[in-house]
Amino acid sequence: MIPLIDLKKQYGAIQEDIVEAIREVLDNGQYILGTKVEALEETIAKRLGVKHAIAVGNGTDALVLTLDAFGIGEGDEVITTPFTFFATSEAISRVGATPVFVDIDPLTYQINPDKIYEKVTDRTKAIIPVHLFGQPADLNSIIEIAEKENLIVIEDACQAFGATYDGKEVGSIGDAGCFSFFPTKNLGTIGDGGLIVTSNDDIAKKLRKLRVHGSRKKYFHEDIGYNSRLDEIHAAILLVCLKEIDDWSRNRINLANYYFTELMDVEAITLPVVLPQCIHVFHLFCIRSKRRQEIMDALEKAGIQAGIYYPQCLHLQKVYEHLGYSTGDFPVAEIVSNEIFAIPMHPFLTNVDQDRVIAVIKKVCEKE
Repeated sequence: MIPLIDLKKQYGAIQEDIVEAIREVLDNGQYILGTKVEALEETIAKRLGVKHAIAVGNGTDALVLTLDAFGIGEGDEVITTPFTFFATSEAISRVGATPVFVDIDPLTYQINPDKIYEKVTDRTKAIIPVHLFGQPADLNSIIEIAEKENLIVIEDACQAFGATYDGKEVGSIGDAGCFSFFPTKNLGTIGDGGLIVTSNDDIAKKLRKLRVHGSRKKYFHEDIGYNSRLDEIHAAILLVCLKEIDDWSRNRINLANYYFTELMDVEAITLPVVLPQCIHVFHLFCIRSKRRQEIMDALEKAGIQAGIYYPQCLHLQKVYEHLGYSTGDFPVAEIVSNEIFAIPMHPFLTNVDQDRVIAVIKKVCEKE
C-alpha cells in the first residue's frame, strides 16, 4: 500500500528525539503552559516576524478564540470560502456570527477576491481567507479590500505552515493567523494542537486570558473564556519537528514538481496551479478530473490510497440549511468539489512510489 500520508515514517524518522523530548517533560514535572510551550511560542514568533504567538488546544480553537478576541459575535458576519474544512465556518458560527460565503478562483481554489465586495454589508466584520492545501490565498487583494472596508483579516493557515506570500510567511500578514498542529499537518504533533500569531498587543493579551478560562490570575476571572492550552508534551514534540520542517517542505515541493513533470501532458486531469508570488508547501497534492471515480478505483485496486478534499461545499452542509443557500450558488466551488481528489504526498514519499501512482493515472486516462 502506498498511503496518502505516512505518519509512521514521518515521526519514526525522529522517534529518538521525540522520546528524549518527552522524557525531559516528564522529568520537569510541568505539563501545562510550561517552558516548552514558551519556547515554541518564542521560536515561531521569531520565525514569522510577529510580536506574539499564543499556543492553544487545536486549530479550531485558534480560530474561535481569535474571533472572540476581536469581539466578533452575535449579529456579525464573516466572509470566507465555501470550499475548505468545516472548522473555518464552524468557528464563525461558534462565536455566534454568520458565515458569508464567496466563490473560489477556478485555478487556485482559494477565495476569489473579485467576489468579496458584493458580499460586504454593514454587518461584515472580518474576512477569513484559507490557505488551502498549502498555497496562500491572494492576500494583497484581500487586505486591500479589508483596509477600504475597515475589516479584520484572520488568516486560516492551518494547512500551510511554512508557505510564503511575497516573501512573508503565512499567518504573519493579516491581523492574526491561525495554525493547526493536527498530526497530518505539515507541522504536526502526535495529537491535537494549535497556535495563533499576531502583532496586536491588545489581542494577544485577550487571547492569553481567553485560553485559561478568561483569567489572568488564577481563580480570578474577567471574561467567559475557554480551556484551550497546548500540553507541554505536544510543545516538546513540535520543537523537534520544527527543526525538520524546512527539509520536509523542500521534499514536498520536489515531489510536487515530479508530479507536475510527469503528469503535465495528461489531458484528462487538471493539475494544481502555483502562483508566482507564492511558495506552496503542498499539504495535499490535489488534481481534478471528470473521471475522478474511475481513477480512484484504479488507484485503490493498485494498492494506492487517494482521498477527496472536500466532497461537499460548506454552503450545502445540512447544518447551514437555515442560511438559505442552494446548489448553483457557488458554481466554481461546486464543480471543483465534484472533480478534485488528492494523491499521495508526504516528505518520505519516493519517486519510485510516485511512478506507480503516475502509471495508474496515465493508464486510466489513456483509455477512450
